[in-house]
Amino acid sequence: MLSRTADHLFWMSRYTERAENTARMLDINYQTSLLPQSAAVAQVGWEGLLTISELKPSYMAKYGSAVTPRNVLDFMVRDESNPSSITSCLRAARENARAVRGALTTEFWETQNQTWLEITRMLKSKDFERDPSQFFEWVKFRSHLSRGVAIGTMLQDEAFHFYRMGTFLERADNTARLLDVKFHAVQSDFFGAASELDQEYDFYHWSAILRSVSGFEVYRKVYRDVITPERVAELLILRADMPRSLAASLNEVVNNLSMVATDHSSETMRRAGKLKADLQYARIDEILSTGLHAYLTQFLDRVNELGGRISQDFLVPTTH
Repeated sequence: MLSRTADHLFWMSRYTERAENTARMLDINYQTSLLPQSAAVAQVGWEGLLTISELKPSYMAKYGSAVTPRNVLDFMVRDESNPSSITSCLRAARENARAVRGALTTEFWETQNQTWLEITRMLKSKDFERDPSQFFEWVKFRSHLSRGVAIGTMLQDEAFHFYRMGTFLERADNTARLLDVKFHAVQSDFFGAASELDQEYDFYHWSAILRSVSGFEVYRKVYRDVITPERVAELLILRADMPRSLAASLNEVVNNLSMVATDHSSETMRRAGKLKADLQYARIDEILSTGLHAYLTQFLDRVNELGGRISQDFLVPTTH
């Protein structure tokens, strides 16, 4: 397979997944902002969203130091000058798909193209402003549809494996960031004593996080108990049977990487396998004892390094 084609497929899937995960993060913040809370707590939530997404400097360059829900939503949904906005991601996914039209099935290309046409129409008709949550659900649905069409129609050759690799590398990155949003949204101690009001407030935030990764029902099925931070962290980090967990994502990255690996990529395979093994044999109490935020930060660094090595070994960088 041509490296340039692999690069387009890899980034097409990453941009689609990034749009979905941006919608998930925004939906969490939007939903929790409707809960009874002080203006200061709400402000921390929106600022934390920008910080976790590494968008705060570019946001402030455009809007100044005032962080408001309306500006953050506009910046992360429709702003084409922000390369990580939902609009920019879906446009980039469509352009990458167009560049490798011959490597895609008709159904897959039409799904990508229709998504771009529909979001353009929806933003012009103010659908997003009328109901942000419904818009975010639409973004998630289109991402689900794209993956389903790929699995259902593509030949499972190298093109398919690069597409899947990009999806799960991006998912691992975004799940870690999504979990980390918690630390910017809640003021009380993470595992310390809290008042009854703090505990109730904490419960709704953890419930929102679970729902944002389609994990609320999964949590109830696995743990059959009250929602606790420790178990939410375990579910989203270590449970390989939870589709959006870090462990599940790394398993998929390693599986697809092994299908395209060469002698030249042995070091990349070793690092991917080590990261997978670290998750496979880790224990949540050990992770929490060192600090969840520190653990997730280190994980993100390793995932980004792995993505760089995959690009170096297999891909010819193009204008994404």
